[in-house]
Amino acid sequence: MPPAAATLGFEFLDADPDAGWIEVAFAATDAFTNPMGEVLGGFLAAMLFDTVGPALLATLDPDEFQTTLEFKSSFLRPARPGRLIGHGRVVHRDGQLAFLDATLADVAGILATATATARVTRNP
Repeated sequence: MPPAAATLGFEFLDADPDAGWIEVAFAATDAFTNPMGEVLGGFLAAMLFDTVGPALLATLDPDEFQTTLEFKSSFLRPARPGRLIGHGRVVHRDGQLAFLDATLADVAGILATATATARVTRNP
């Protein structure tokens, strides 16, 4: 597991590579919070980033990798420390380009969303 994913408490839950989706979990700790006790948006964005990337990676051949060309996140409501669930999917892939989206939720519902565009490359 990449060190950044480990820092976020990344946990693989489920995936369907043929359908192009993945479900993961994160452990948002008190170390991720602002003075109001809310998880900083930068950590939520990192969690979303670590959801859309693996959604595409799960669909790739062993000699392929992806690079992110564009990433946008939207924060819908404050997040508190605890277990957060990410759902990512490949919306559309056309050759080397892939369009992705993700949601991040707690037990009360969706906290944040993201979209991304990625390029599929070959490993050297």
